This record gives sequence, structure tokens and C-alpha cells, in this order.
Amino acid sequence: MSAVRIGPYTLPNQLILAPMAGVTDQPFRQLCQRLGAGLVVSEMVTSDVRLWNTRKSSLRMIHSGDAEPRSVQIAGGDAQMLAEAARRNVEMGAQIIDINMGCPAKKVCNKAAGSALMKDESLVAEILQAVVAAVTVPVTLKIRTGWDREHKNGINIAKIAEQSGISALAVHGRTRADLYTGDAEYETIAAIKQAVSIPVFANGDIDSPEKARQVLAATGVDGLLIGRAAQGRPWIFREIAHFLATGAQLAPPSLQEVEQILLQHLAALHAFYGEVMGPRIARKHVGWYLATLPCAREFRSQFNRLETTEAQHVSVQKFFIECHNHAEGAAA
Repeated sequence: MSAVRIGPYTLPNQLILAPMAGVTDQPFRQLCQRLGAGLVVSEMVTSDVRLWNTRKSSLRMIHSGDAEPRSVQIAGGDAQMLAEAARRNVEMGAQIIDINMGCPAKKVCNKAAGSALMKDESLVAEILQAVVAAVTVPVTLKIRTGWDREHKNGINIAKIAEQSGISALAVHGRTRADLYTGDAEYETIAAIKQAVSIPVFANGDIDSPEKARQVLAATGVDGLLIGRAAQGRPWIFREIAHFLATGAQLAPPSLQEVEQILLQHLAALHAFYGEVMGPRIARKHVGWYLATLPCAREFRSQFNRLETTEAQHVSVQKFFIECHNHAEGAAA
């Protein structure tokens, strides 16, 4: 495995936690890094600095205790606003700025940001040049393969990115029109990798060690972004890293370890968001962890009614005792 470099930073491996709004907050980033991610990226932050004084935005920013290199994703459609947002984030401790031109969400695209920008290549060039000129840290870019299947201009955008001084490029194997439906395709990512000399990362449907190896082989990319597959399964990073290094499957975590990871994650969420928001935000994470476990459905509906950190903690412990008993009963 060749080392992945972004500007002056050499990553410990090829695996990157993809930024996901509402998911990749500091507790989740720290957890994924501990479980094998080579780089983690913050949630998307708006480029409109006037909106930054909200509690929601302040929680999305870089925080002390974030592992280095600290990468922050910004989104917007105005070159000067994005340049200003990049500068301000660097002042606050960001060491890599990531520009989002990959998000297909209507909320983002209707404001001519995210993957909507791919329609306007001259605006893309203007934005990338402005942000690169505004900061001294590496700037990376996340795109999709194109606007829709008839307009796959990912190669053009990749060349513009390279000419503009972008340090690395992540490509999601779907178009803006595909949203998250259908299967990701990797031929366009392979063509983009061939077209430029900066590091290229593949993203989309990488949900197992075998799939990771397959995508690396099919595209020749330098690294992989893993997003939705890490929800409720943050250990996927160490599983993929082990498989790529040895060709052997790592044993899945035991029930005990899953319980331990989940309880630590809960405690971190409660500490980060506080007594009111913490339990609310914990609900979706707990749902993801337990999605694959037997007897989880009833537990989830009951868990989602709990309002305090203490009640959630006790409830999870009780659930795992029942799971252990269930597993032992089945084995007997």
C-alpha cells in the first residue's frame, strides 16, 4: 500500500471517513479514528459566516482534541464567501479545507452549492482558485461523476481542480441526479484517476473489506472514502485495513466489544451535546448499531422514548445482557 499524501501530511492508511452532515461530529470522528480511519473530515459547514454564531454551527467546527490533520468541509456557491469561510476555519485550527461539490441534497443544491456547482465549470474554477489563494493549507475537493448520466463532466472538473491547485480529489461514483439510489459506478472514477496526477479517492457503496479491495483494483485510486457503511459499524475501518494488508478477514467484534464501543460513544455524545441534545442525537446512532442485532426492534422503539443520559446508558446495558442470554440460549 503506497502512502497517501495530502499536502505536507502523510496519512497512516488509505481509509478516510467521508464527511456526513448530522453524523460525523467530533465524538464519531474520534471513534472512527481510534478504530482505524486514516483521516476523518468534519461535517459540512456553511460558507456563510453570518450563520456561524448558532449553536448548531459552532458544534460543527473544529475543536481542541480533534486528531490531526484536522480537515473541515465547507459548502457554498459564492467564491468570496467560500474563501472567507476557509480563512476563518484555518484561523480556528483547520489544517485541510475540503470543498463540497458532491452533496446532492436539495437543501444544498437549490442554493447552487454541493453537486449543483458541477453544472457551471467556470464558477467551479473561480471558487477553487479563490479558496486555494485564500489559505496556506491544502485544499481538497469532493465531487460526483457529473450532473446526470448524460453529463458526466467529472474528468473536466478534475482537470480544473488540478490546475487550480487542489491537493486531492474525492469522487462519489454517482451523478447528482442519482442521489443515493442505484449502484455506484467506478469506471468514471478510474478515468478521472488516469486524467490527473493529484491523489484521487473513491467514494460510494464501499461497505465491506472485499468491496474495498475490488474498488481499489478497478479504479487505481489512492484511497477510499467510507461514509454510510461506518454508521453503527465504526470498526469497518480496521476490518478493511487488516484485509488490505493481509488478505485475511478480521474477526467481527464480539458482543462485549460492541457494547463497550457503543457505551463509550454514548458517553461522548452526552458530554459533547449536553443533557438535552445528547440523548436525542444518540438515538439514531444506537439505531444504526443495533440494526443487525436480533431482538433490537422492540428495544429501539422503547429506547427512543428515553430522555436522559442515565436512562439510555442503563437501557443499553440491559439490552446487551439480554442479547448475551439469547446467544447463550441459542448455543445451548
